Amino acid sequence: MKITFLGTGTSQGVPVIGCSCEICKSLDFRDKRFRTSVHVQVGELSLVIDTGPDFRAQMLRSKVKKLDAVIFTHEHKDHTAGLDDIRPFNFMQQKDMPVFGRKQVLEQIKQEFSYIFASKKYPGVPQVEAIEIDEAAFSIEGIQVTPIPVMHYKLPVLGFRIGDFSYITDANDIPQTSIDLVRGSEIVVLNALQKTSHISHFTLEEAIDMAKTLGAKNTYFTHISHKLGLHSEVENELPEGIHLAYDGLELSLP
Repeated sequence: MKITFLGTGTSQGVPVIGCSCEICKSLDFRDKRFRTSVHVQVGELSLVIDTGPDFRAQMLRSKVKKLDAVIFTHEHKDHTAGLDDIRPFNFMQQKDMPVFGRKQVLEQIKQEFSYIFASKKYPGVPQVEAIEIDEAAFSIEGIQVTPIPVMHYKLPVLGFRIGDFSYITDANDIPQTSIDLVRGSEIVVLNALQKTSHISHFTLEEAIDMAKTLGAKNTYFTHISHKLGLHSEVENELPEGIHLAYDGLELSLP
């Protein structure tokens, strides 16, 4: 399994438009963050979790030539806005793109991208196969994917476990039943928005505490805002086995 962080930033990305803080002005490439998304390659299977507004640029930068499926964590725009850019994969692969999401996620996508689902389609629109999922495990081309239910303030969000890799973004509460689903993972990804309290995301301290509870060999933080601090400084503050992810970071699992 190969995991590539396509984006590790929060909904505004980093740098933030019009901001002149030291993080937004940083020349460290690790402080330049597209909206959060991840590419997972398992054998021949290539899938993406979330297609945010930067999806096209992410695919070009990571040189992804084949995409077998898209899985959505939830319906917020910073996780869905790039869906239109699956069109080149439709053309190259000559098939509809399987898109997995909860009922409310698919309903939101059908509203925002109504032209994709119109009875009379304009030529060249994305070709999508919408597949509804719930909290039960499902498979994509023989690879099992286990949903991990979490809460994003009052919004239900799904994380996902594939083999020994667990991915959770946009959460500030993980119930015990979901903690049990994650335990035993070699790599866990969690959101860590900023150091100060937030209504719908883990703070850095909360994410560290949750990482310790989950007990993975390595935990990587994502969905990071410019308020968290400089990557180089925050990385040095973290306990052993806990890291800040950055755009383009690649991880491998046997």
